[in-house]
Amino acid sequence: MKKIEAIIQPHKLDAVKDALKAAGIDGLTIFEVHGYGRQKGHTEVYRGAEYKVDVLPKVKIELVLDDVDLDRVIAVITEAARSGKIGDGKIFVSTIDEVIRIRNGDRGATAL
Repeated sequence: MKKIEAIIQPHKLDAVKDALKAAGIDGLTIFEVHGYGRQKGHTEVYRGAEYKVDVLPKVKIELVLDDVDLDRVIAVITEAARSGKIGDGKIFVSTIDEVIRIRNGDRGATAL
């Protein structure tokens, strides 16, 4: 099993959720996060004063899936989240050793 953590632009969240749903992915967790990468923020002007915005709002999506679905789900997220501009985000993949459904004790892929 694999865990995907995708950091995306907030305005792409609905597109990514819809694409994952269309791909048959049922469960995911969404976080509102802030951070920066190579772009290191930007400068904004508010009431004539210049402000440095060094952390930007992003959305983090986490989901755990069976190994056989990994490449397909990465492609779905990438396609839905891509604008072609800097700051589109990143996808991180980790290995998950075990999943246990609390309600009935199911383990492994059946617990997903």
